[in-house]
Amino acid sequence: MRGVFEFSAIDINGHEQPLSDWAGSVLLIVNVASRCSFTPQYGGLEVLWQQYRDRGLVVLGFPCDQFGHQEPGDQDQIRAFCSLNYAVSFPMFAKVEVNGERAHPLWQRLKRERPGLLGTQRIKWNFTKFLVGRNGQVLRRYGPRRAPASLAADIGRALG
Repeated sequence: MRGVFEFSAIDINGHEQPLSDWAGSVLLIVNVASRCSFTPQYGGLEVLWQQYRDRGLVVLGFPCDQFGHQEPGDQDQIRAFCSLNYAVSFPMFAKVEVNGERAHPLWQRLKRERPGLLGTQRIKWNFTKFLVGRNGQVLRRYGPRRAPASLAADIGRALG
């Protein structure tokens, strides 16, 4: 049971967070941004977290500033924005890059396991979502336009 659980990342508070802490859980991993037309999806992600966390879902938010400079804030600003505007309580991380040479290794793995349309690995925009099974393998990739609520059936199946 390795898969994505072999990675770690810096959380929004600046601490190393091993994803292995959630081994055996279903993960919904999302690159997020505070100034994007899709930013209201934070609310839907929080609903999924509240609805399914007792069954084993963990939503993980990874701020990214690679798309139109839509996540310009520092960790404190991001945390405050998410808390005040969307009451986000799911785990959040420090800003990462999801594309290019400096893409976080977790995101390299996600893209490799579940490429997008026509086999492209590149993340196209904020709020791209990856559903990861309890075994750490990537089950699905969803584009930014997919509303979090529309993932409920897939999440339910993954949770078993």
